[in-house]
Amino acid sequence: MAGLMRNGGFREPQTTASRAKGGLLVLGGFVVLLFIIELFNTLTLGSLTRTFGLRPRSADGLLDIFTFPLLHANQNHLLSNSLPLIIFGFLVFLSGFRVFLTALAFSWLGSGITVWLIGDGGITIGSSGLVFGLFAFLLVRGFFNRSWKQILLAVVLFMGYGSILLGMLPIVSGFVSWQAHLGGAAGGVLAALILRPRSGPERQRDRAIPR
Repeated sequence: MAGLMRNGGFREPQTTASRAKGGLLVLGGFVVLLFIIELFNTLTLGSLTRTFGLRPRSADGLLDIFTFPLLHANQNHLLSNSLPLIIFGFLVFLSGFRVFLTALAFSWLGSGITVWLIGDGGITIGSSGLVFGLFAFLLVRGFFNRSWKQILLAVVLFMGYGSILLGMLPIVSGFVSWQAHLGGAAGGVLAALILRPRSGPERQRDRAIPR
């Protein structure tokens, strides 16, 4: 079928227009979900934060790794994350849903694990770790892929948003989790490394493996 690729039973839109539409739907739906969760959390006086916020170095906190990016301190906190999340997520999605899902998953896990290991204590919430992960992915993937177009995009993004990288340093305000930012960015870089094009010997070795 035109515009679709079949790969092991999974079909993914191949045209830029199809991916752009899919990206807007997925990112828009995700942000709407975040606002619904924030509304419920506000109406219940922060009950979700107390239950599902990430608590460093606690046994229960391991499960919170999967929930803390869905929660925010207030509407302004969510609004500050929403626009960059949509922009960076959309740009990653243009490379395909599998690429987006991989970058998002590594950013999510990298952010959560880092906070759990070296967080300052208290409860950490917010999707800014995902923002940093997707941004870092966009910054480095061009160098791994040896794509001048992606490198050019990285330069433009860095000129526009590069200052946010300061948020990975311990010098930021105490209410900002630099650990979440650092871990998310590390996850994004790792995702770009894993998704890089394989070399000739690696492709030949894969072909030699019986299917």
